[in-house]
Amino acid sequence: MNKNTFFIFLLTLAFVYSCNSNDEDPIPDPDPIVTPDPTPDPNPEPNANYPFSDQTNSENWELLETISDEFDGNTLDENKWLIQGRNGVFQSNFKGRAPSQFSTENVRLEDGMLKLETRWEPDYNFNPTQGKNGDPYENITTAAIITKSEFVYGYLEIKSKAADAEVTSSFWATGNNTEFDFFEMFGNHKQTSKKEKEKELWWSIHDWSSTGGGKPTYTEHQDLGFRVADDFHVYGFDWSANGVKIYIDGELLRDVSKETINTYNDTNNGGGNGANENYVVTKPIKLWLDQETFPWHGIPDSLEDLEANSPIDKNTDGIVDFEVEYVRVWQKK
Repeated sequence: MNKNTFFIFLLTLAFVYSCNSNDEDPIPDPDPIVTPDPTPDPNPEPNANYPFSDQTNSENWELLETISDEFDGNTLDENKWLIQGRNGVFQSNFKGRAPSQFSTENVRLEDGMLKLETRWEPDYNFNPTQGKNGDPYENITTAAIITKSEFVYGYLEIKSKAADAEVTSSFWATGNNTEFDFFEMFGNHKQTSKKEKEKELWWSIHDWSSTGGGKPTYTEHQDLGFRVADDFHVYGFDWSANGVKIYIDGELLRDVSKETINTYNDTNNGGGNGANENYVVTKPIKLWLDQETFPWHGIPDSLEDLEANSPIDKNTDGIVDFEVEYVRVWQKK
């Protein structure tokens, strides 16, 4: 066998071996890399189309666009909202609760939310008239906005964080001689005896007819278990002809029937006595968002006092904010 023939023979053997080895079970590849499914978010963002407490929309809610607002623009939609004091006009002749006064300059949209400002502003051109109790307007400016459209009954939801200062951050409504205070939150108290107010949901109903004179016909003070100025929370109110249900972060806090409200007796406040219809919020209303001073709970008496709880990088600008991520109102189809 010459060299060429021997070389061809070797190549033939190699080919045959290769074919036979391919008939054997192949050596398995290393285990493929498997990317695990991401851990589900234990606190997913709720579906914005429906109330936080009814994510399956079992009640057949439909968003009321004329009232609802995501506050994601650059400026407030003044086709939807009235800024109290715009062009010198004050709805209900309410300029603010003295010593604070509403200013149209204290409303801004920032970071995809509404921010209503309370400012330490002694040089502001305050109205020379006096407030309800004869107190002058001085030192402090606040802000208020009011919906231009009105509605009756529905599910109201607001995601907000109260100002961390000795002022109120409020979500309320007026109309047809009634007032519905969904909450009036007091973010901070110097008075140690009132520290519980920082965790409180205070809501009430008022009758502004000639009979009621503005007296509360129903009111509650509920301990929320958290400081309202520490973080954002979702506050929901199911307002119907049958009464009011209140939800905090999607969980039911209170279910108060019309009958319970009508039998309410608050002699301390001169309010409802059960003899009259206390559940007066049965007609169209307009929503308010505002800040005020409540002198009986104390007021900031200096810039440093107003800014006592502000972050270090913001504690000298003389501004504290009531922050609102959204307001949504639904009605049943």
